[in-house]
Amino acid sequence: MTSSIPPPTKRAAWQALEAHYPKVRELHLRDLFAGDPKRGERLTAEAVGITFDYSKHRITDETLGLLLRLAEQSGLRDRIEAMFRGEKINVTEKRAVLHVALRAPKEQSIIVDGEDVVPQVHAVLDKMADFSTRVRRGEWKGHTGKPIRNVINIGIGGSDLGPVMAYEALRYYSRRDLTFRFVSNIDGTDFAEATRDLDAEETLFIISSKTFTTLETMTNAHTARDWALRTLKHPAAVARHFVAVSTNAEEVAKFGIDTANMFEFWDWVGGRYSMDSAIGLSTMIAIGPENFRAMLDGFHQMDEHFRTAPFERNLPALMGLLGLWYNNFFGAQTMAVLPYEQYLKRFPAYLQQLTMESNGKHVALDGTEVVYQTGPIYWGEPGTNGQHSFYQLFHQGTKLIPCDFIGFVQPLNPLGRHHDLLMANVFAQAEALAFGKTPQEVRAEGVPAWLAPHRTFEGNRPSSTILLERLTPTALGKLVALYEHSVFTQGVLWDIDSFDQWGVELGKALAARIIPELETGASRQLQHDSSTNALIRRYKRSREVSHGR
Repeated sequence: MTSSIPPPTKRAAWQALEAHYPKVRELHLRDLFAGDPKRGERLTAEAVGITFDYSKHRITDETLGLLLRLAEQSGLRDRIEAMFRGEKINVTEKRAVLHVALRAPKEQSIIVDGEDVVPQVHAVLDKMADFSTRVRRGEWKGHTGKPIRNVINIGIGGSDLGPVMAYEALRYYSRRDLTFRFVSNIDGTDFAEATRDLDAEETLFIISSKTFTTLETMTNAHTARDWALRTLKHPAAVARHFVAVSTNAEEVAKFGIDTANMFEFWDWVGGRYSMDSAIGLSTMIAIGPENFRAMLDGFHQMDEHFRTAPFERNLPALMGLLGLWYNNFFGAQTMAVLPYEQYLKRFPAYLQQLTMESNGKHVALDGTEVVYQTGPIYWGEPGTNGQHSFYQLFHQGTKLIPCDFIGFVQPLNPLGRHHDLLMANVFAQAEALAFGKTPQEVRAEGVPAWLAPHRTFEGNRPSSTILLERLTPTALGKLVALYEHSVFTQGVLWDIDSFDQWGVELGKALAARIIPELETGASRQLQHDSSTNALIRRYKRSREVSHGR
């Protein structure tokens, strides 16, 4: 689909960036700011209530111009329009990519295979809202007539990370008389700890699996059913304590769930892009339909900004271009995301799947192997915790790690000086990374010559500062969509498919082969490599001893 566009490294702008990079590599942010007193104001973009300060990046106006030209030469505008039109830009699975339809207003029309999907989306949202309201009001009763007090979401990947992140991020707005927990790991400890102190008569399970066959999710779902029925006894109780987010009505019914309580989503929604679909049912129960729709509005505002804004003022496009600049020219292998907001403590983990499952690809759209780096590693922790953990490496380590600092002007829990101290650290860390402290400055403070090298900060470490007014449901939608579209931007520039995830299949297939080998007697012939065979035998011997066999 991009046959008329040369491969990334053959594009004129990419080659111009390669020639330009050696000049920029030698520049220091101290000098760039000294030579341009208005740089901080000039290299800041604002849209939909987000301020994006990218002035502390190792770029010049020429760099920015070449990056913007690369976006044009890569056909980014056409690819954006193709996505919003519902074209099948997920080429390996021949699917449309329409998470943007999940937050489209009712009056919008998006056609997939000749059918307008927006009415379908809103029908599911209305069904979710009705169910959520009944649970929140105590009108949805369990099998013994008690109202639901506990909600457990069972899923994995995008069916878990999105709901967990959203619940933690929006906990301020959640119903505090309801308990929300999330089970994803096939490790039995995850389920055991989630249910240890709960009453089955007051517990609702949301089973989130598109196919209703996902190994981890369905293993946990069957364990949940067994756990519930130990108290509730009658199989009919399943229909009052389990609902499904799925498309497989036959398997849902076989499990014992009333298909009237099955919430649909579609194959044009990738798991890591699905937190604002029915996968977000636990989120809606927690914060209420009105707040959930406010979150969707935030997503849509960023969608429209990305779709329409010129790239020089387009926040996701700028973010994506800057990430490519460090990944492909400076050789930076990781990106740190540092939210200075405790409610966003799971946001970096959520972004790991969004970014790394999307752009961790080694072949281009046409199946040829790429000859350049693609997706970097994303990681991070909330500030200020990280400052007392890994920031040492940022400031004085040998690796270049571009950082995103995320902060909010207004606190949700104002306590004395806390928020001013928190935000002082946002601004100070970005300043320290950019400008550092020279040997001359260190010696001027009276530091002995032998100690001065240890107290010197090189600086010239790049960062963005992303500033919003307040963490609301709307703000969270904007923030997530900002990163979604940044990922898309980079995928287009690298000419890869950001919407498949074949890399998760091989390990799953091998695990399915090993499971019966662990569960049968020692006579079974193992057909793996010598390491895997030896590990399986050792595991089985130890298990047999512990079970007295």
